[in-house]
Amino acid sequence: MLPGPLLALDEPPPYGIINPDGSSNILLVCEHARPVIPRHLGDLGLSHDERMRHIGWDIGALALAQALSEQLDAPLFHTHYSRLVVDCNRPLGNPSLMPEISETTVIPGNVGLTAAERDWRLDTLFHPFHAAIRRRLDLRSARNQPTVVIGIHSYTPVFKGVARPWHAGILYSGATDLAGRLLQLLANDPDLVIGDNEPYRIDHDDYTVPVHGDARGLPAVLVEVRQDLISAPAGVQEWSVRLAQCLGQATGPRT
Repeated sequence: MLPGPLLALDEPPPYGIINPDGSSNILLVCEHARPVIPRHLGDLGLSHDERMRHIGWDIGALALAQALSEQLDAPLFHTHYSRLVVDCNRPLGNPSLMPEISETTVIPGNVGLTAAERDWRLDTLFHPFHAAIRRRLDLRSARNQPTVVIGIHSYTPVFKGVARPWHAGILYSGATDLAGRLLQLLANDPDLVIGDNEPYRIDHDDYTVPVHGDARGLPAVLVEVRQDLISAPAGVQEWSVRLAQCLGQATGPRT
């Protein structure tokens, strides 16, 4: 039997919203924003160092998303809890939604979850977060307000022993025009190596772009920045200025 509500009254709500009525045509989403685990779940059987690795959150992504929200006057929806509790950029039924193994690390607190335990997490964290995004997109649609969905993520310089050469990547499926403009703008800096659907592709393992973007007919991409480039404030500032300029140009009126 489940021990009551997953979140205690003094814990943060499942998600946060910054600048919901921002004037930008960009709506920002940060699904892997924080490494926090609800007290009811303890530490999921992991040490503090393990929980603070990339398996627990996208390092630097929330700081970057907050800076972009301010510079672009854009609404930002972000999670408050670790991707290890429930990954809000994974479809229901996907094995990595509540991973038993993340990269090469076993997550003891996720092994052998019952259907009720999985629903406990989904009903508390996953569904409210995405319902809030849907409501805002519905409202913008009702106002005939153009919208571009941009997910903000970070990734590790090395994955399972393989080095990743890109400084950042633009990930997309249906939004080829938007992605192409962003790639072209970022390529204007000859010192940058920008991945085209790298370090991975939008596919059956993703939720935000396919559901909140492509399925609605809205341009949608994920912006991935290598985490060592945005793990400190100076890097966040540098990349937020760069991305705000490129996003503004790529999503603004064209002649």
